[in-house]
Amino acid sequence: MRKRPNVLVFFTDQQRWDTVGRHGNPLNITPNFDHLSREGCFVRESFTCQPVCTPARAALQTGRYQSRTGVYRNDITLPLEEHTLGHHFREHGYSTGYIGKWHLASDNPVPKDEQAGYDYWLASNILEFTSTAYETTVYEADGTPQNLPGYRVDALTDAAIRWMDQSRDDPFFLFLSFLEPHHQNQTDDYPAPSGIESWLQGRNPELPEDLKTLGGTSAEHYFGYMGMISRLDAALGRIADMLRSRGMLDDTIVLFSSDHGCHFKTRNDEYKRSCHEASIRVPTFIRGPGFEPGSEPDRPVSLIDLPPTLLDAAGITPPDEMQGRSILSDGGPQDIFIQISESHVGRALRTGRWKYEISGEGVDGWDDSGASTYREAFLYDLETDPHELNNLVGDPGLTDVRAGLRERLLERMVEAGEDRPEVLAAEMTG
Repeated sequence: MRKRPNVLVFFTDQQRWDTVGRHGNPLNITPNFDHLSREGCFVRESFTCQPVCTPARAALQTGRYQSRTGVYRNDITLPLEEHTLGHHFREHGYSTGYIGKWHLASDNPVPKDEQAGYDYWLASNILEFTSTAYETTVYEADGTPQNLPGYRVDALTDAAIRWMDQSRDDPFFLFLSFLEPHHQNQTDDYPAPSGIESWLQGRNPELPEDLKTLGGTSAEHYFGYMGMISRLDAALGRIADMLRSRGMLDDTIVLFSSDHGCHFKTRNDEYKRSCHEASIRVPTFIRGPGFEPGSEPDRPVSLIDLPPTLLDAAGITPPDEMQGRSILSDGGPQDIFIQISESHVGRALRTGRWKYEISGEGVDGWDDSGASTYREAFLYDLETDPHELNNLVGDPGLTDVRAGLRERLLERMVEAGEDRPEVLAAEMTG
């Protein structure tokens, strides 16, 4: 019988795809991501299915869209009847642990019955409200607070290393969920470890093209944000070294991903909740048993695909209620379906060439999970405009393109569990 692998999810918050060297970032601050992704499967085309914290996290725990779980925005509790990765791995003999940010509960500390199948618990529901960069408070399963020393990334990493290094007979499944590089809500800044922000800024690299053109808050925040990512990468290296030193690295599936990206207030008045690449595309790799070094999927991968992929790789049959498809199996859609909330009610489709979004009419992004009527809002040609600076939704010459994308988007909405809505055409500009 094949030895069951350990499984580790290294999950960051609000990390856009182009922050790592594998995607061409010039700062050279992610050597561990870049190296480990070459030793496994690099998911070059990786996207969230919902660019805001709680619904993205619900999708990653359950493998189900918001239209099934009901978790379409922040401040909605994951229903107790939902089966999570914690439940699945525990039921198949794994020792399960959760460390860091949860953001799926009704309260803080997270009530015991909302800890979703995880045996070990050291977490905060909304970590940005119980910690700052150098003051980290998380809670044990019984609600006992723990004040961890060091920079927040290091504090959680230390806790994860301690837990993984325990002697145990069963394999482990650990979900390690960082806050970084999410902004500190109370101060609206990106607090990097001391000294790193000014060092990065002094290297005077060019910003990504969308930020260079549109600005937003990037001049103020980008280098703090990247400083946070540099420490995340160091943490990833520390964990890989710990696993290597214990002879466990090649017996451990390591998934690195993020819940969504960050557009630095260039697309709306905050940092995500839009259809743009900066919001929806994230850095992802999977290394370990079952994932060939140097491999890449032959299709785009959604956050909704990662839960069945982890179960599949661990030898556990993904349940029928999961709506994604393991990247270890054949087939799967060649496009990505995105649901958007809070800033507005949106639905989007991302193909190899096109980005198409419709926006709900007469509904509120916070109060309403969907709409009966939408209007075309965005159309980008990603081949000629990869930074999405020219919205073509009103171009009369692209009527047939919009019609094809609209029909495919409606198919994806119905597949996800939504009613088929009416879609109104955008006003033509020429």
